[in-house]
Amino acid sequence: MGKIIVIGSASMDLVVKSEILPKAGETVMGTSFFTNPGGKGANQAVAAARLSNQVYMIGAVGDDAYGKQILENLKENHVDITYMDIIDNEKSGTAHITLYEDDNRIIVVPAANNYITADIVLPKLENFGKEDIILLQHEIPEETIYSVVRYAAEHDIKVILNPAPYRELDKEIIEKVTWLTPNESESELLFENQVEKALKTYPRKLIITQGAKGALFYSDAQQLIEGYKKEVVDTTGAGDTFNGALAVALIENKSLEDAVNFANLAGSFSVTGLGAQGAMPYRKDLE
Repeated sequence: MGKIIVIGSASMDLVVKSEILPKAGETVMGTSFFTNPGGKGANQAVAAARLSNQVYMIGAVGDDAYGKQILENLKENHVDITYMDIIDNEKSGTAHITLYEDDNRIIVVPAANNYITADIVLPKLENFGKEDIILLQHEIPEETIYSVVRYAAEHDIKVILNPAPYRELDKEIIEKVTWLTPNESESELLFENQVEKALKTYPRKLIITQGAKGALFYSDAQQLIEGYKKEVVDTTGAGDTFNGALAVALIENKSLEDAVNFANLAGSFSVTGLGAQGAMPYRKDLE
């Protein structure tokens, strides 16, 4: 079976929970605070590694206490960190998360993640091949993503691009990736409110996640693979869990329908605990 190579951000999540969302200039009292390893890349790597093996991560952390915690957490979750870099005299990335009414608001400070550049990443990809899948997100430099997608296309390596957080995406890149997995709001922005047309234009490539409702793609007709509803504690990391699980199912040669169903099921577990990685399921949970 092939390998999953996650190229992306690794950060420390600083999470505050509040029953009141502060207005501009207002101070309110929170109900709890905790820290957790996160970053969309690391989250997706952990999600995949809890469901499979042979998961590698390419990324960077700073030479600080957060960096050590991030790397240790990846190792504990059986993510191979051979290709992770420690950047001297730099801080690790952080995500500042406010939980309010079953939803979240997030500010990301990339820091060491800005050092995940094409000249560092591409040589590492020489260790992987056609049987593997690359998983990408938007918390690393845009030039790196474009270079990786072009490299993968030239070397027949499949790519899942999760275009989150949103930023503009060249049509060339959309056409070269194997699968594109925006959520509803990202898809509206990417395709200028012409989502139905985009689904038909990119059949079995464009997969739009819709939270508990499930995920949508086009194959002869528009298909909604329904989701699984569970009691929501924290939605942070649900999309990352979906993408990690999707990579696992696809590397196992499941059909797209079965792969999306598997990813929906994994994503439903992730909202039942606090923190992006807190409730990410293990294989035994899904079985």
